[in-house]
Amino acid sequence: MAKMATLILEDGARFRGQLFGADVSVSGEVVFQTGMVGYPEALTDPSYRCQLLTLTYPLVGNYGVPKNEEGEFGLSKVSNYFMSFGYGHPSHWSSVKSLDLWLKEQGIPGLQGIDTRCLTKKIREKGTMLGKLVVDGSPEDSIPFDNPDQRNLVQEVSMKEPRVYNPNGNLRIMAVDCGIKHNQIRCLAQRGACVTVVPWDHPLDSTDFDGLFISNGPGDPQLCQATINNVRKVISVDRPKPLFGICLGHQLLSLVIGAKTYKMKYGNRGHNQPCIHNGTGRCFITSQNHGFAVDPKTLPQDWDVLFTNANDQTSEGIVHNAKPLFSVQFHPEHMAGPTDLVSLFDIFLDTVRDHKEGNVVRPKKVLILGSGGLSIGQAGEFDYSGSQAIKALKEENIQTVLINPNIATVQTSKGLADKVYFLPITPEYVTQVIKNERPDGVLLTFGGQTALNCGVELTKLGVLEKYKVKVLGTPVASIEMTEDRKIFVEKMEEINEHVAPSEAALSVEQAVAAAERLGYPVLVRSAFALGGLGSGFANNKEELTALVTSAFAHTSQVLVDKSLKGWKEIEYEVVRDAYDNCVTVCNMENIDPLGIHTGESIVVAPSQTLNDHEYNMLRNTAIKVIRHLGIVGECNIQYALSPESEQYYIIEVNARLSRSSALASKATGYPLAYVAAKLGLGIPLPQLKNSVTNSTTANFEPSLDYCVVKVPRWDLSKFLRVSTKIGSSMKSVGEVMAIGRSFEEAFQKALRMVDENCVGFDHTIKPVSEKELQTPTDKRIFVLAAAFKAGYTVDQLYELTKIDRWFLHKMKNIADHERLLESYNQSTMPPEVMRKAKQLGFSDKQISIITSVSIHLTELAVRKLRHDWAILPVVKQIDTVAAEWPAYTNYLYMTYHGTENDLAFKDQHVMVIGSGVYRIGSSVEFDWCAVGCITELRKMGYKTIMVNYNPETVSTDYDMCDRLYFDEISFEVVMDIYERENPEGVILSMGGQLPNNIAMSLHRQQCRILGTSPEFIDCAENRFKFSRMLDTIGISQPQWKELSDTEFCETVGYPCLVRPSYVLSGAAMNVAYSDSDLVKYLSNAVAVSKEHPVVISKFIQEAKEIDVDAVACEGVVMATAVSEHVENAGVHSGDATLVTPPQDLNQKTIDRIKMIVHAIGQELQVTGPFNLQLIAKDDQLKVIECNVRVSRSFPFVSKTLGVDLVALATQAIMREDVEPVGLMRGKGVVGVKVPQFSFSRLAGADVVLGVEMTSTGEVACFGENRYEAYLKAMLSTGFKIPKKNILLSIGSYKNKNELLPTVQTLETLGYDLYASLGTADYYTEHGVTAVDWPFEEEDDSECPTKEKQRSIMNYLEENHFDLVVNLSMRNSGGRRLSSFVTKGYRTRRMAIDYSVPLIIDIKCTKLFVQVRHNSSTFHTVD
Repeated sequence: MAKMATLILEDGARFRGQLFGADVSVSGEVVFQTGMVGYPEALTDPSYRCQLLTLTYPLVGNYGVPKNEEGEFGLSKVSNYFMSFGYGHPSHWSSVKSLDLWLKEQGIPGLQGIDTRCLTKKIREKGTMLGKLVVDGSPEDSIPFDNPDQRNLVQEVSMKEPRVYNPNGNLRIMAVDCGIKHNQIRCLAQRGACVTVVPWDHPLDSTDFDGLFISNGPGDPQLCQATINNVRKVISVDRPKPLFGICLGHQLLSLVIGAKTYKMKYGNRGHNQPCIHNGTGRCFITSQNHGFAVDPKTLPQDWDVLFTNANDQTSEGIVHNAKPLFSVQFHPEHMAGPTDLVSLFDIFLDTVRDHKEGNVVRPKKVLILGSGGLSIGQAGEFDYSGSQAIKALKEENIQTVLINPNIATVQTSKGLADKVYFLPITPEYVTQVIKNERPDGVLLTFGGQTALNCGVELTKLGVLEKYKVKVLGTPVASIEMTEDRKIFVEKMEEINEHVAPSEAALSVEQAVAAAERLGYPVLVRSAFALGGLGSGFANNKEELTALVTSAFAHTSQVLVDKSLKGWKEIEYEVVRDAYDNCVTVCNMENIDPLGIHTGESIVVAPSQTLNDHEYNMLRNTAIKVIRHLGIVGECNIQYALSPESEQYYIIEVNARLSRSSALASKATGYPLAYVAAKLGLGIPLPQLKNSVTNSTTANFEPSLDYCVVKVPRWDLSKFLRVSTKIGSSMKSVGEVMAIGRSFEEAFQKALRMVDENCVGFDHTIKPVSEKELQTPTDKRIFVLAAAFKAGYTVDQLYELTKIDRWFLHKMKNIADHERLLESYNQSTMPPEVMRKAKQLGFSDKQISIITSVSIHLTELAVRKLRHDWAILPVVKQIDTVAAEWPAYTNYLYMTYHGTENDLAFKDQHVMVIGSGVYRIGSSVEFDWCAVGCITELRKMGYKTIMVNYNPETVSTDYDMCDRLYFDEISFEVVMDIYERENPEGVILSMGGQLPNNIAMSLHRQQCRILGTSPEFIDCAENRFKFSRMLDTIGISQPQWKELSDTEFCETVGYPCLVRPSYVLSGAAMNVAYSDSDLVKYLSNAVAVSKEHPVVISKFIQEAKEIDVDAVACEGVVMATAVSEHVENAGVHSGDATLVTPPQDLNQKTIDRIKMIVHAIGQELQVTGPFNLQLIAKDDQLKVIECNVRVSRSFPFVSKTLGVDLVALATQAIMREDVEPVGLMRGKGVVGVKVPQFSFSRLAGADVVLGVEMTSTGEVACFGENRYEAYLKAMLSTGFKIPKKNILLSIGSYKNKNELLPTVQTLETLGYDLYASLGTADYYTEHGVTAVDWPFEEEDDSECPTKEKQRSIMNYLEENHFDLVVNLSMRNSGGRRLSSFVTKGYRTRRMAIDYSVPLIIDIKCTKLFVQVRHNSSTFHTVD
C-alpha cells in the first residue's frame, strides 16, 4: 500500500496525500506555479531553493522525465533540485523514466492526491507561508519550519569556481551566477558569445568582459550585498559596458541604482504572465518565477520602466534612457514557457557588439542621397520614401542634408530637410558636399539605384571612411551581396536556398556559353541596373548576341538566367532591425506570370492564389534570407513559384526601398520608409509605434481586410517606332493602386485610374488576338476582355496567357455580368443587378454605355437610379489590423461591399484633388503642388481632404492631410465623396489636368469649386473659346481656325499645328507639313478630344518660347515668374530646357509679358494659379496657350526665385489677404531645368523632340550664371562630359551654318571631330578639320551594307565617341515617321543603346559648347 504524508502550513492547515519520490520529510516556503508543462524544468530551477512547489496543473508526470545528457557547450539539459506535487504515468517518445523514479534518485519527496486548487486559493488569499511535508511515521516536531528569507540562498546555489562556455565565441560575456539556469548560458553561447560564469561574489573588472549578465536566483536580493557593490563599481562610469539582468539580476540592478525592492504577497510563478512593453503597448506572454519585486516609484531619473505586468501592474523591467543597461523580471530564456521575448538576448548581444565597435552613438547629421530626375524604373516613389526618411530623422532631432537635383520633389522643399543641395548625384559632387557638411551618417537606400550605385562607389573610393561617414541601415557589403549575382548565389547556397539557375558573364562569348549550358530560352539581365534595364528573353544564339551586346553598354556584367516563364511571381516586403527582429509586412502576387518585370505587371496584395503552406514557406524563407544577408531596414524579395508544385526559386533581393515598397506601404498602411529610417539609426523595431493605431508596436505584420490591385501606366503612343511588347525590361511611366473589398471591384477601379478615358474591363478597346495573348503588350488586359466577349473559356485563356485561373475566373465574372446588364431595359432591370454591378466595380458611366443599346441611360441617369434604389458606396478605413484595434488615422476608400461607414462626417473640410497617375506630362511636380496646398491649408487652420490614388506620391501619405481618400478622381467618385463630406469646397487647380477635366461636370451638380470658376477654366481649356477670347481682348496669337479642311492651311501656309482641347503634355498635338499629314493628325486629335473642339493654327518656326507662371486673386495678378526656353518654340515646354530668371529678354519684352498676363488674368477672373505660354519672334509676342491650374514649372520657379507660388495661390483661393509680390526676380542665382529622358528603356523609340512631350522627369540646378547651372543639370541627368571624340551629324544647311562658330570652338578646345558625309564637307570647306565618317560613302538612297552598318555599330559600341550631336533635317515640332529607317534615326538610337551622350537640339548644342568654353564653372558646390 502507498505511503502517506501530510503538508502542514504555519497557520495549522493540513493537506494529506500520497507520497511519491523520495521517502524524506522537508520544510520551506510554500508557493504555487501555474504552468501546464515544463515540470522537469521547474524542478531543476535554482530559484525554487528551499521552496515547497505546488503545481496547479493536476496532471503532472504525464510525459515522464527526459534523458539527462550533456548538450551543446557541455551543459546538461536538467540538473537536480527541489519540490513538487501531483503525478501521472508517462507517455512520450523522449521519456526515459517516470517522475517518481527521478525524484527518488534526486532525494526529493512529492505529494499527490491533495486539492491543489484549494491550496492555491489559500496562498492567493493569505500570501506565501511556511510549511513542512511530514512523512507518516516521522515526528512532526522533528521538522521545524524553515524561513528561506533569512538565509543567503544565492551563496548556497552559486558555483564556487569560474567556468568558461563556448571559449571560441567572439563576444566576451561575464555571467554572475546567482542561481543561473543553464538555458541562459545556452542562449548567450548559441548567439556566438564566449560566456564566463563566475560566483555570485566574484570581483568584477570591466576589462575582463564586453558585456555583463546577472542571472536569476533564489531568496531576498538584499542579502547579496557583495554582488550589489561589485556591479555598482562597473556601471558607475560615464560609458559603462552593456548589462542585462534577469529575475534576481533585475532586482539587484535596481538596488545598485538606488531603487527599492519588496516581498510580494505570493509572487508570480507560471508561463502565462502578460507583460506590456512600455512605449509600444505591445503585450508579451512570459515565464516567471519570483517572490520579490522592484518598486517603480523609487527609480531614479534617467531610468524608465521597460515592462509592466498587465495583471497586477508590478514592474517587470527597467532600462536606462541613454546607457546600455537594462533588466527584466521575467525569464525570456523560456525553460519552461513561451519564447516570445528570447530576442532580448539578441538585443543585449547586439548592444554589446555596437558598444565594442563604438557604434552606439547616434549620428548628429545625416546625408540623404536622392534619386535625381524621374525616369522609367525610378519614379516618384523615391520622393515619398526620402520625405518619410527626413521626417523620421527630424523626429529624432537629427540634422538632415539632402542631395537631389530633382527640383519638382516634395523632399527638396523648404521646411523638410535642413539643407538641400541641387547637385548631380555623382561621387565627385557628393564628395564635395561631404567635405563641406561633414555628416556622420549617410542613407543610401532612399534614392533608388542612383543613390545605391553612388554609395557603393564612394565606399570603394574610400571617401566614406576618410571622412568617417557611417552607412546607416543596410551595410554596403550586404548591398553588394544582393547586387553582385555571383556572390548572391553563393550566399543563398550557404543557407540551402536556390536561385533560378543562372550564370554571370563578362563578355558576349561567356554569355553564349552560359546559354548553351542552361538551355534556351534564357533571360538576359544587367547587374547593378534598375527596372530590368538592358534585359530580355532570347530564344536562340542570334537573339542572345544582340541583347548581350547592348546590355554591355550599361554594365560590365550580364546575367543569363534559365527561363521560368509561366511561373507565378511573388514578392514579400521585409523589415529587419539591427537586433534581428524581422517581420514580413506585405506579400504581393503578380497577375502576370514570370517573364514580365514586376513594374510592368498587374499586382495584387495580399496574394490570392497561395495556400497557407506556400504563404508561410515563402515568408519563412524571406526572413531566413534577409537575416543571412544582414539587411537592416527594408527590402523586398522576389520569388518564382511553380504553379504545379511547391518548388520555388529566389529571383532577387532588393536591399533598398523600391517601387514595391511604396506600393506595400500604401497597400497596408505600414510606413516602410519611415520605419526603415528609424531602424537605420539603431532603434529596435519593437520600440517603434504602429502609426495607424498609435498604440500597437511596429513589430507586427499587418492584417488586410480588403484587396489592392496595382496597374501600370504606359505612354508608348507618344514615341515613334517603340515596341509595345512588355517583358523583363520596364517601360511603364507610372502606376495606380485601387482598393476594394473584392478583386473585381479593385481591378475595374484600377483600370479606370490608369486612363480616365477607359471605363473598366472593356472589350471594345482591342480586338481578340491570340498572338497578343501569348506575347503580352501594354493593352493585353483589354484583349482578354475581348476574348471573354468572343466566348473563350478560362482554360483556353490559361493556356495562352498562363495567368492563374483564379484571376481569369474573376475577370469572367465581370464579362458575364456585362452580358447580363445588356439584356435589361430600364423598366426591367432589378436593383440587385445594379448592386451586383457596383460590387463588381462597374462605374455609372460604364453601366450607361453597356445599357445604352436597350435603355439609353446617361451617366447622370444611372446615378439618379442608383440613389433612388439607395445603392450607395460606404467609406472604409485602412487600419493595418483588420479593425482589431481602433485607427487614429483617416486613410479611407469607398466600396459597395458594406452596410456602414467606418467614421462620422461631422467636421467641415476643404477638399483637394490630387494629380492621379504619373504619366508623361503629369508627374511629381503636381504632387509637390498638391502637398504644398494641403500643408498651407492646415497652417491656415483648415481641415483637409486629399483625393488621390497614386501609391508613389507624398500626397497619399496619410499623415499629410486629415482625411485621405485613396480612390478614383472621376466625376462619379469625387461627387460621392462630396455628398458624404459636404466640404467647404473643392480645390481643382493643384492636381494638373485631371481635376480640370471634371470641373464642368462637378459645377453642373452645384459642387462648390474654390478658385477660378469652372466656366472660365473651360474658356481656357477649350481651344476654340480661348482663341476667340484672345481675339476679343486684342491679344496677338498665331492665326487659327476651328477644325476644318485643308483650305486654312493652304491660305496661311504649312507648317500648321493641330491642337485638341483638354489635354496634357501635348497629347495628339502635331505639326502638319502637308495635306496628308493634316488628315492623319486631325483624326488622332478628334479621337483624343471627343467632346471638345480641335483647333488648327499656324506653326511659327524659329521663335523663342516663354513660360509664365502666375498667381491671381479675382483677376488681379499677385505674382509673376518668367522662364525662357533654350530650344526654339516647337519643343514641348516639358521637354525644353528652362532658364529663370530669363537671361535674354529685354525690359520692353518683360513689360509686354506683364501686360498680357494681367489682361488674361483679368479676363478669365483667375483666382489661384495659372500658366501662360508665349512665343517671341521679330519683336512680336504671341500667346499660344493658357492653363488655369498649376503647371510643371511651378516648383522650379518657386524654389529658384524664392517665393512659394503654391502657398500664395492657396491663400488667394481661400480669400486671405495676399500681399502682391509682382514680378519675381530671384536672389542672384540662375536656375536651369533640364528634361530627363528614358529613351534607353524604350527599345526602338526615335529620339526626337516635338510638340508632344516625351521626357519622364526633370532636374534643375543653380549657378551664378546659366552655364554653371546648365552643366550641373546636364550631369544630373547622367550626361558625361566628352573627353576626346565627338561625332557631328547636322541635317539642314541652315543648321550647319548656324553651328559653324560652335564647331570651331570645339576644335579649339582640342576635340577630335568626326562627321557624316555632308556635314564633313561643309565644315572642311569652312576650315574645320572634321574627319569624314568613312562608313557612309555610298549614295544616300542606298542602305549601307551589313558590314558597314556593323562598323558604325562597332565604333559606337566600343565607346569611340564621347558625344554625338545629331540634328535631324526637320527637328522643329514634327513627329514624322519616315517609311524607311534613316541613318540619323539609327545613329540616335545607337547612341542611346550604347549609353553615348547625345544632343539633338541646335540651341542646346550651342549652350553646351559655351559651357565647355567657360570651363571655370566646373565642379563647384554651392
